Amino acid sequence: MGIFLVATFILLLLIGIPIAFVIGIVALLGITNIEYIPEVTVPMKMVNGLDSFVLLAVPLFILAANLMNSGKISERLVQFALAIVGSIKGGLAQANVLVSMMFAGVSGASQADTAGVGKILIPSMKENGYDTETSVGVTAASSTVGVIIPPSIPMVIFAGITNASVGALFLAGIIPGILVAVAMMIFVYIIAKKKDFRSYERVSAKTFFKLLADSIPALLTPIIIVGGIVTGVFTATESAAIASVYTLLISMFYYRTLKIKELPKILFDTLALSSLSLFALAAASGLGELMSYYQLGVQAQEFFTNYVDAKWVFILITIAFFLFIGTFMDAIPAMILFVPVIMPTAAEFGVDPVQLGLIVVMTLAIGLITPPYGLCLLLAAKIGELPVERSFRAVLPFMAIIIAVLVFIAFFPDVAMHIPKLINPSLF
Repeated sequence: MGIFLVATFILLLLIGIPIAFVIGIVALLGITNIEYIPEVTVPMKMVNGLDSFVLLAVPLFILAANLMNSGKISERLVQFALAIVGSIKGGLAQANVLVSMMFAGVSGASQADTAGVGKILIPSMKENGYDTETSVGVTAASSTVGVIIPPSIPMVIFAGITNASVGALFLAGIIPGILVAVAMMIFVYIIAKKKDFRSYERVSAKTFFKLLADSIPALLTPIIIVGGIVTGVFTATESAAIASVYTLLISMFYYRTLKIKELPKILFDTLALSSLSLFALAAASGLGELMSYYQLGVQAQEFFTNYVDAKWVFILITIAFFLFIGTFMDAIPAMILFVPVIMPTAAEFGVDPVQLGLIVVMTLAIGLITPPYGLCLLLAAKIGELPVERSFRAVLPFMAIIIAVLVFIAFFPDVAMHIPKLINPSLF
């Protein structure tokens, strides 16, 4: 039966069925063929899987990102990023990476970053002499920091699964996110020198401070969100709600770039995007029941006990596994299905839940730029009107950068843990 279900899973993926439906269909087929478990278990598990206060953070962070894009806050951040790094060789590509870091501090979703920033910068880069591959590659790859730098929707989900501290996860993501972005900017500089991409004139101090003042309300968002969670003023879900309200207010009353008549469309888009992730999560909860019946968690633990005798081997296997899973599955259902399976073994090897969460989230972030599922890659390719195959080749060097930082953080976790332990040791 197990072989049949795996074959069905692969076949449905190959014929183009969306992954959320594939997971649900396989769960229903599997449960139907188990005599002592009623079919109603699948919908029950799906409903129970969404019955979580933490999960409200998913649509709320997506709403904040959509409000940010509709309120043209992204455009202001692009101008401010250009004022900071525009004078460096390849200034527009450098600004692309920097603005992704800024955007990451608000949305918690890489796809929103790709859509919002990509619509502005990909056409602009092409107009300024950048080849389409570089324009698409930089945009897609840099947007992956959206789930590494806090706030991060996958980190919220991981915390909900494992009871790890959301605040600790958020703080632990700061240094890895910065390392990834800085490494990408160095690589962009090398490409720019080779291809002779232009840089911009250095802006005057007056212009710089004017752009800074204009960007401060938006840049305060991550400080409010992360600061409130770390200090215990509000939960992750409450922080997502505050981020949405705050972004709405500054868009409507400070920047005055958002009209009330635009809100229904923004809410519809938010619901449409949120439903994809949440349905996949619900379906994963149903499949989780099937996996429990077949005791996959026990089998995984036996495998590690019999064949893995070192912590570093376990970490490498975890990275390799989630790299594979991330190519065809979204981060949320991937974590729902497989994190509970590896958690007991991680605890046996002394891997801290926050360290494990960082490894899993960073690994699954790479899946955002790997076909066939890579949503950021697909979005950037569509905006840049570039075939997916050529887009994937463009992101390969950036993927290598993320993997290098991931491996470094995995084996030297104190680098990432320094900030959370410094700011609030009680989170551990």
